[in-house]
Amino acid sequence: MKKLLILPFLILSAFCCQAQSTKKNVVSDGIKPVGIIKNLSDSALLDVVQRQTFRYFWDFAHPVSGLARERSNTSYNYGPEVVTIGGSGFGIMGIVVATQRKWITREQADDRMLKIVRFLYRADSFHGVFPHWLNGETGKVIPFGRKDDGADLVETSYMFEGLLCARQYYNADNAKEREIRDKINGMWNDIEWNWFTRHGQDVLYWHWSPNNGWAMNFPIHGFNECLITYVLAESATRYPVPASVYHKGWAQGDFFKNGKTFYGYKLPLGFDYGGPLFFSQYSFMGLDPKGLKDEYADYWEQNQNHTLINRAYCVDNPKKFKGYGENCWGLTASDNYDGYNAQSPTNDLGVITPTAALSAFPYTPKYSMQALRHFYYDLGDKIWGQYGFTDAFSESHNWYAKSYLAIDQGPIVVMIENYRSGLLWNLFMSCPEVKAGLKKLNFESPKIN
Repeated sequence: MKKLLILPFLILSAFCCQAQSTKKNVVSDGIKPVGIIKNLSDSALLDVVQRQTFRYFWDFAHPVSGLARERSNTSYNYGPEVVTIGGSGFGIMGIVVATQRKWITREQADDRMLKIVRFLYRADSFHGVFPHWLNGETGKVIPFGRKDDGADLVETSYMFEGLLCARQYYNADNAKEREIRDKINGMWNDIEWNWFTRHGQDVLYWHWSPNNGWAMNFPIHGFNECLITYVLAESATRYPVPASVYHKGWAQGDFFKNGKTFYGYKLPLGFDYGGPLFFSQYSFMGLDPKGLKDEYADYWEQNQNHTLINRAYCVDNPKKFKGYGENCWGLTASDNYDGYNAQSPTNDLGVITPTAALSAFPYTPKYSMQALRHFYYDLGDKIWGQYGFTDAFSESHNWYAKSYLAIDQGPIVVMIENYRSGLLWNLFMSCPEVKAGLKKLNFESPKIN
C-alpha cells in the first residue's frame, strides 16, 4: 500500500495499541441505550441501530466543545480530552439525522450545534485548516504524530462535509440558526485550499505545520478516501484551486486507474480488490454517488462493485478464518487484536468490522441487512453495547473489541440514513459551492444538472 495511505494508519496504530480504559465515560444521558430486542422488522432494527450508535456523538460528546471524542478509551497518554476533527464532522451529520428523526428536539440540536461552531471558531487552525486532533476543553492542537502538529486537510474536509450539511439543514430565520450558518460560512471561507498546493503545484498536500512546514510530505493522490478533499478545494470561492490540481494531482496517482475484474465485478479505480471499504464511504457521506460520473469513473459502479468485491472475498474466505461468510463480511480500517490496521482483501487479518457492511447499506442493502441481523442477533451478546456495535471482532482469535471509534460509528448513522431517505446526500448536493465545484471538474450528476 502506498505511503500516502499507510503512514496515517501506522501512526494511529502506535497510539491505539497503547490505549488505556478510562472511567470518564457518559457525559449526559439524553438517549437511553437498549439491549437486544427480539423479532424486529428491518425498519425497526435500522431505527434501533442508528439511534443507539448516535449516542456516541450525543451522550459521549466532549462536555465543553460538543465534539466527538476520538475513541471510547483513552488515546495513547493524552487523557480523555482528545477530540477528532473528521469524526466530529461525521457526528455533526448524525445530529442532523437525529433532528430529522426527532430523537432530539430542534432546540437541543441548535444548542449543541452552537456549542460546536463557537468552539471551532476559536480553536487552533492553520491557514483555516484544523489539525487531526484538538483538546476538547482548550481548543489547542494535540499532535497526531511527532511532526503532525498542524493542519490536516483531509480531516478538515470531513468536518466541512458535515458542517455544510448542517448549514443547509439549520435554515430557520432565528438568532441561533443564523449564528450557526454565519459561523460555518466564516470558517468555510477562511480555508486557504490554494496554500496546500505547496507553492502552486498541481496537487494538494495533506499536512502543513507551523513548526515543521511540509515535512510530512504527503501529496494526495487517488483513488482512496480523499475525493471529498479535492471536490471541496475546487468548490471554494475565496481560495480555490484550479481544475488542473484534480486532473494532474488526484487522478494521476500510481493506484488511481484499475479496470480489472475481481470475483466477476469490474473495478474502475483504485487498488486491486478495492482496498478497505472506507474508501467508498467517507467521501460519499455527503457526495451523492448516484449518477455521479466524470471522465474517470461512474462512482456508483465504483462504490457498489468495491463493496461487492469485499463481500465476495469474505464469502470465498481463502484464508479460512472462522466466522466469515454470506452474513459476516466487511473489511476496513479498525481496531484489531494487535492494535489498529486497515484491513482489506489484500491485508486480511481475520477481523470483521461492523461499520464496513453497515455503512455500505446504500450499495448493498440486501447483503448489509443480512450482516446487520447476524451482528445483532447472533453476535449481539459480544459486540452490542451502549453506543451500538463495538469496533471490530475476530472469531478466529476469540477477540471482541470493547472500544468504539468516532470515525467508524459516524458512517453507520449517516450511510444508513442515506439509504433510507437520502437526507445527507440531498443537503450536501444542494450547496451552491459544491454544484459549482463539480461542474468545474465536468462531473455529471442529476443533482447538479
